[in-house]
Amino acid sequence: MKTFEMPLSQDEERACLMRFREGDMEARNTLIERNLRLVAHIAKKYQSPEYDSDDLISIGIIGLIKAVTTFDCEKNSRLGTYAARCIENELLMMLRARKKLTREVSMYEKIGIDQEGRELRLMDVLESEPVDILEDLELEKNIERLNHCLPRVLSDRELQVICERYGLCGCEERTQREIAKSLGISRSYVSRLEKRAVEKLKAEFERAEQCG
Repeated sequence: MKTFEMPLSQDEERACLMRFREGDMEARNTLIERNLRLVAHIAKKYQSPEYDSDDLISIGIIGLIKAVTTFDCEKNSRLGTYAARCIENELLMMLRARKKLTREVSMYEKIGIDQEGRELRLMDVLESEPVDILEDLELEKNIERLNHCLPRVLSDRELQVICERYGLCGCEERTQREIAKSLGISRSYVSRLEKRAVEKLKAEFERAEQCG
Protein backbone atom coordinates (compact mmCIF):
# COMPACT_ATOMS: atom_id res chain seq x y z
CA MET A 1 0.00 0.00 0.00
CA LYS A 2 1.38 3.42 -0.95
CA THR A 3 2.16 5.93 1.76
CA PHE A 4 2.12 9.67 1.12
CA GLU A 5 3.64 12.56 3.00
CA MET A 6 1.44 14.63 5.27
CA PRO A 7 -0.04 17.85 3.85
CA LEU A 8 1.73 21.15 4.41
CA SER A 9 0.54 23.50 7.10
CA GLN A 10 -1.20 26.64 5.90
CA ASP A 11 1.94 28.73 6.51
CA GLU A 12 4.18 26.19 4.75
CA GLU A 13 1.79 26.02 1.81
CA ARG A 14 1.67 29.82 1.50
CA ALA A 15 5.48 30.01 1.58
CA CYS A 16 5.80 27.34 -1.14
CA LEU A 17 3.22 29.09 -3.29
CA MET A 18 5.07 32.39 -3.01
CA ARG A 19 8.37 30.71 -3.94
CA PHE A 20 6.75 28.95 -6.87
CA ARG A 21 5.33 32.24 -8.14
CA GLU A 22 8.92 33.51 -8.16
CA GLY A 23 9.99 30.58 -10.33
CA ASP A 24 11.13 28.04 -7.72
CA MET A 25 10.31 24.66 -9.30
CA GLU A 26 11.39 22.80 -6.17
CA ALA A 27 8.57 24.56 -4.32
CA ARG A 28 6.17 23.43 -7.06
CA ASN A 29 7.31 19.82 -6.64
CA THR A 30 6.83 20.09 -2.88
CA LEU A 31 3.26 21.34 -3.34
CA ILE A 32 2.52 18.38 -5.61
CA GLU A 33 4.18 15.75 -3.41
CA ARG A 34 2.52 16.96 -0.21
CA ASN A 35 -0.93 16.82 -1.84
CA LEU A 36 -0.69 13.27 -3.20
CA ARG A 37 -2.65 12.04 -0.20
CA LEU A 38 -5.57 14.16 -1.46
CA VAL A 39 -5.31 12.55 -4.91
CA ALA A 40 -5.41 9.06 -3.40
CA HIS A 41 -8.41 9.97 -1.24
CA ILE A 42 -10.43 11.26 -4.21
CA ALA A 43 -9.36 8.44 -6.55
CA LYS A 44 -10.54 5.90 -3.98
CA LYS A 45 -14.15 7.03 -4.57
CA TYR A 46 -13.93 5.76 -8.15
CA GLN A 47 -12.09 2.52 -7.38
CA SER A 48 -13.70 -0.60 -8.87
CA PRO A 49 -12.72 -3.79 -10.73
CA GLU A 50 -13.18 -1.76 -13.93
CA TYR A 51 -10.60 0.90 -13.04
CA ASP A 52 -7.10 0.22 -11.73
CA SER A 53 -6.26 2.33 -8.67
CA ASP A 54 -2.82 3.26 -10.03
CA ASP A 55 -4.42 4.53 -13.25
CA LEU A 56 -6.91 6.60 -11.27
CA ILE A 57 -4.13 8.10 -9.16
CA SER A 58 -2.09 8.90 -12.27
CA ILE A 59 -5.05 10.74 -13.79
CA GLY A 60 -5.70 12.50 -10.48
CA ILE A 61 -2.08 13.69 -10.35
CA ILE A 62 -2.58 15.39 -13.71
CA GLY A 63 -5.45 17.32 -12.14
CA LEU A 64 -3.28 18.16 -9.12
CA ILE A 65 -0.47 19.49 -11.33
CA LYS A 66 -2.97 21.68 -13.18
CA ALA A 67 -4.27 22.93 -9.84
CA VAL A 68 -0.82 23.84 -8.52
CA THR A 69 0.06 25.56 -11.80
CA THR A 70 -3.12 27.65 -12.04
CA PHE A 71 -3.84 28.32 -8.35
CA ASP A 72 -4.28 32.01 -7.51
CA CYS A 73 -3.70 32.83 -3.83
CA GLU A 74 -5.65 36.07 -4.18
CA LYS A 75 -8.80 34.36 -5.49
CA ASN A 76 -8.75 31.08 -3.57
CA SER A 77 -8.39 30.42 0.15
CA ARG A 78 -6.66 27.00 0.22
CA LEU A 79 -4.89 25.04 -2.46
CA GLY A 80 -6.47 21.78 -1.21
CA THR A 81 -10.01 23.00 -1.87
CA TYR A 82 -9.14 24.18 -5.36
CA ALA A 83 -7.05 21.07 -6.11
CA ALA A 84 -9.88 18.74 -5.08
CA ARG A 85 -12.11 20.22 -7.80
CA CYS A 86 -9.36 19.95 -10.43
CA ILE A 87 -8.58 16.33 -9.49
CA GLU A 88 -12.26 15.40 -9.55
CA ASN A 89 -12.75 17.09 -12.93
CA GLU A 90 -9.78 15.23 -14.44
CA LEU A 91 -11.09 11.87 -13.21
CA LEU A 92 -14.62 12.57 -14.45
CA MET A 93 -13.33 13.53 -17.90
CA MET A 94 -11.43 10.24 -18.11
CA LEU A 95 -14.43 8.20 -16.95
CA ARG A 96 -16.75 9.90 -19.45
CA ALA A 97 -14.28 9.25 -22.27
CA ARG A 98 -14.04 5.56 -21.36
CA LYS A 99 -17.81 5.27 -21.08
CA LYS A 100 -18.21 6.76 -24.55
CA LEU A 101 -15.58 4.41 -25.98
CA THR A 102 -17.19 1.35 -24.36
CA ARG A 103 -20.59 2.29 -25.74
CA GLU A 104 -19.16 2.89 -29.22
CA VAL A 105 -17.53 -0.55 -29.21
CA SER A 106 -20.84 -2.18 -28.22
CA MET A 107 -22.77 -0.19 -30.82
CA TYR A 108 -20.40 -1.42 -33.56
CA GLU A 109 -20.98 -5.07 -32.71
CA LYS A 110 -22.29 -7.03 -35.70
CA ILE A 111 -25.80 -8.43 -35.26
CA GLY A 112 -26.56 -9.66 -38.78
CA ILE A 113 -26.36 -9.03 -42.53
CA ASP A 114 -28.64 -6.80 -44.62
CA GLN A 115 -30.23 -7.71 -47.96
CA GLU A 116 -27.11 -6.63 -49.87
CA GLY A 117 -24.82 -8.79 -47.77
CA ARG A 118 -23.39 -5.92 -45.75
CA GLU A 119 -22.71 -6.28 -42.04
CA LEU A 120 -25.57 -4.98 -39.89
CA ARG A 121 -24.62 -3.44 -36.56
CA LEU A 122 -26.74 -2.41 -33.62
CA MET A 123 -25.78 1.19 -34.41
CA ASP A 124 -27.17 0.81 -37.94
CA VAL A 125 -30.59 -0.12 -36.58
CA LEU A 126 -30.70 2.54 -33.87
CA GLU A 127 -28.94 5.55 -35.41
CA SER A 128 -28.82 5.36 -39.21
CA GLU A 129 -30.15 8.26 -41.24
CA PRO A 130 -31.66 6.88 -44.50
CA VAL A 131 -30.63 8.58 -47.73
CA ASP A 132 -33.46 7.26 -49.91
CA ILE A 133 -36.82 5.50 -49.73
CA LEU A 134 -35.37 1.99 -50.11
CA GLU A 135 -32.97 2.55 -47.25
CA ASP A 136 -35.80 4.09 -45.23
CA LEU A 137 -37.90 0.96 -45.72
CA GLU A 138 -34.94 -1.28 -44.89
CA LEU A 139 -34.26 0.67 -41.69
CA GLU A 140 -37.93 0.52 -40.67
CA LYS A 141 -37.92 -3.23 -41.26
CA ASN A 142 -34.82 -3.67 -39.08
CA ILE A 143 -36.23 -1.49 -36.30
CA GLU A 144 -39.49 -3.44 -36.42
CA ARG A 145 -37.55 -6.70 -36.28
CA LEU A 146 -35.47 -5.45 -33.36
CA ASN A 147 -38.56 -4.34 -31.41
CA HIS A 148 -40.16 -7.72 -32.10
CA CYS A 149 -37.02 -9.59 -31.02
CA LEU A 150 -36.44 -7.75 -27.76
CA PRO A 151 -39.26 -9.19 -25.60
CA ARG A 152 -39.34 -12.52 -27.42
CA VAL A 153 -35.63 -13.36 -27.36
CA LEU A 154 -34.42 -11.73 -24.16
CA SER A 155 -35.17 -12.53 -20.54
CA ASP A 156 -36.86 -9.81 -18.46
CA ARG A 157 -33.55 -8.85 -16.84
CA GLU A 158 -31.69 -8.82 -20.18
CA LEU A 159 -34.46 -6.72 -21.74
CA GLN A 160 -34.28 -4.19 -18.92
CA VAL A 161 -30.50 -3.92 -19.21
CA ILE A 162 -30.41 -3.55 -23.01
CA CYS A 163 -33.25 -0.99 -23.03
CA GLU A 164 -31.61 1.14 -20.35
CA ARG A 165 -28.13 0.86 -21.88
CA TYR A 166 -29.23 2.05 -25.33
CA GLY A 167 -32.27 4.18 -24.50
CA LEU A 168 -34.82 1.79 -26.08
CA CYS A 169 -38.51 1.29 -25.30
CA GLY A 170 -38.84 4.76 -23.80
CA CYS A 171 -35.98 4.24 -21.32
CA GLU A 172 -33.32 6.85 -20.62
CA GLU A 173 -29.82 5.79 -21.66
CA ARG A 174 -27.73 4.86 -18.62
CA THR A 175 -24.25 3.52 -17.81
CA GLN A 176 -23.61 -0.03 -16.64
CA ARG A 177 -22.77 1.32 -13.20
CA GLU A 178 -26.06 3.24 -12.96
CA ILE A 179 -28.03 0.17 -14.02
CA ALA A 180 -26.16 -2.02 -11.53
CA LYS A 181 -26.96 0.37 -8.70
CA SER A 182 -30.68 0.54 -9.54
CA LEU A 183 -30.96 -3.26 -9.85
CA GLY A 184 -28.80 -4.03 -6.83
CA ILE A 185 -26.33 -6.15 -8.80
CA SER A 186 -22.65 -5.83 -9.73
CA ARG A 187 -21.48 -3.85 -12.75
CA SER A 188 -19.69 -6.94 -14.09
CA TYR A 189 -23.01 -8.85 -14.01
CA VAL A 190 -24.69 -6.03 -15.94
CA SER A 191 -21.86 -6.26 -18.48
CA ARG A 192 -22.45 -10.01 -18.87
CA LEU A 193 -26.19 -9.50 -19.27
CA GLU A 194 -25.61 -6.85 -21.93
CA LYS A 195 -23.15 -9.04 -23.82
CA ARG A 196 -25.49 -12.03 -23.64
CA ALA A 197 -28.42 -9.93 -24.86
CA VAL A 198 -26.45 -8.61 -27.84
CA GLU A 199 -25.35 -12.16 -28.70
CA LYS A 200 -28.97 -13.35 -28.61
CA LEU A 201 -30.08 -10.49 -30.88
CA LYS A 202 -27.19 -11.19 -33.21
CA ALA A 203 -28.15 -14.87 -33.46
CA GLU A 204 -31.81 -13.98 -34.05
CA PHE A 205 -30.97 -11.54 -36.85
CA GLU A 206 -28.70 -14.12 -38.51
CA ARG A 207 -31.42 -16.78 -38.19
CA ALA A 208 -34.00 -14.45 -39.73
CA GLU A 209 -31.70 -13.66 -42.65
CA GLN A 210 -31.14 -17.36 -43.33
CA CYS A 211 -34.89 -17.94 -43.33
CA GLY A 212 -35.34 -15.07 -45.80
